[in-house]
Amino acid sequence: MMLRRYPQLAVLSAAQALYWSCSIIGIALTALVGQRLAPSPLLATLPLALLVLGNLLAVGALARWMQQSGRRRGLQRGAVFGIAAGLLAAFAVHAQSYWLFCGSMLLLGAYQASAGFYRFAALDGVDTLHKGRAAAWVVAGGIAAALLAPSAALHAVNWLATPMAGAYVFIAVLSLCALVLLNWLPSSESAQPGKAASSKALRKELWSRPAVRQALCITACGHGLMILVMNATPLAMHDHGHALGTSTHVIQWHVLGMFLPSLVAGSLVDRWGARPVAWIGALLLAASSAIALSGLSATLFLVSSLLLGAGWNLMLLAGTTLLTLAHSAEERSTAQPMMEWTNSAVAAIMSFSCGALMQTLGWQAINIFALVVLLAVAWWLSRPMNATKNQAAQQAL
Repeated sequence: MMLRRYPQLAVLSAAQALYWSCSIIGIALTALVGQRLAPSPLLATLPLALLVLGNLLAVGALARWMQQSGRRRGLQRGAVFGIAAGLLAAFAVHAQSYWLFCGSMLLLGAYQASAGFYRFAALDGVDTLHKGRAAAWVVAGGIAAALLAPSAALHAVNWLATPMAGAYVFIAVLSLCALVLLNWLPSSESAQPGKAASSKALRKELWSRPAVRQALCITACGHGLMILVMNATPLAMHDHGHALGTSTHVIQWHVLGMFLPSLVAGSLVDRWGARPVAWIGALLLAASSAIALSGLSATLFLVSSLLLGAGWNLMLLAGTTLLTLAHSAEERSTAQPMMEWTNSAVAAIMSFSCGALMQTLGWQAINIFALVVLLAVAWWLSRPMNATKNQAAQQAL
């Protein structure tokens, strides 16, 4: 019924699956390639940092392109960045050029930024009662990527004579598929061209709305804590004697946890509202940390990681839906990048600090920190919200 009424959801869900396949392959291999090519061990993870930087730099420009030319053209530009990133990375691996490889990660970050708008594009033209399910349909595209990308990456690694270069060619192929697929995004459901208002005054005006502040807090908290604990999990498992294969199995279940709840989470947002679903997401994240603190067996790591992904999913969908109800179409090119910038900035801070926190404080301290943050967020969500400037947001709460 949803796909028949809103055909853009099928296109965007498939595009999401293609993007997340690229992302999973990139995450699995980029640190290893960086370690092999870097002139110093201290620079091994710089390519991953540049991927985050590329995302931050591209978000605003992509939002303006989509506001002026429509969703379809803006998202297709993002896919072109993915094609260029894959080809440049493959050449850099073949030529053993560390700095070219770093440049390719900046381009891949731009593709990542464009994919962040898929869930917003799903909400264009969707009535208020179905916005949660529309966003969930798109996020659920990651399920296929979680199931298929790891095995596909193993085959693609040896496509070319130079080890791992073939995997980046595969990223270019997947991005090309997304570029072609997005051509079927119905123009009637794409963003309507128009002038973007992106002044500092508008950002201040948006931030003054309680619904916008809570939406940004919900997604930033869920995303930041997920990144921190996810990155720390393999390190903690290694430190406590678990094999690499066991860690890989745990991470795969974590990725499934990130996307499987989309099958029901969208309906929950539409029926109960954004804040109650955000509460459930926060409880799942708290349960994840509590289980992580209860022991160090492989089973406990797996269950904790599964709940970590599920909590992220609910908070992402709740925050995204709440934000779209709190701004007008004319404010879209300013409001939506605010969420993506916030998420990316928090993710960057958590990524960069994870190693140092593990070395100085340890696994248990990281999970205690997560519980403290979640208590603060739960307190904020429990506070009554004043009237917003968007009546739909008021009703959604």
